[in-house]
Amino acid sequence: METVQELIPLAKELMARRPSRKLVKLYVLGGVLAFFGVVIGLMETVCSPFTAASRLRDEEAAVAELLAARERKVLATQTLREKSKQQEAVLCSRALSNRQHAS
Repeated sequence: METVQELIPLAKELMARRPSRKLVKLYVLGGVLAFFGVVIGLMETVCSPFTAASRLRDEEAAVAELLAARERKVLATQTLREKSKQQEAVLCSRALSNRQHAS
């Protein structure tokens, strides 16, 4: 069945054959499942732009968080380098002052 218009002739044909109750229940179950599939497909189609937008926002937030972490790491290494340079400068000045006093 490609269209819904074929559904009514099919139902008439099935009733003309007088199927058993089990077959009627099976056909009804199949029809209900097909209907739910169509409804779920429509809901997915309608809601997909919203989920895609939220997924995009989540990805952008993750990228921003990674960049911020990388910047913090760079800043931390720069501050450590500056501190080590200051400590070396203090040690060098102390060493020079000790030499001057020692001589």
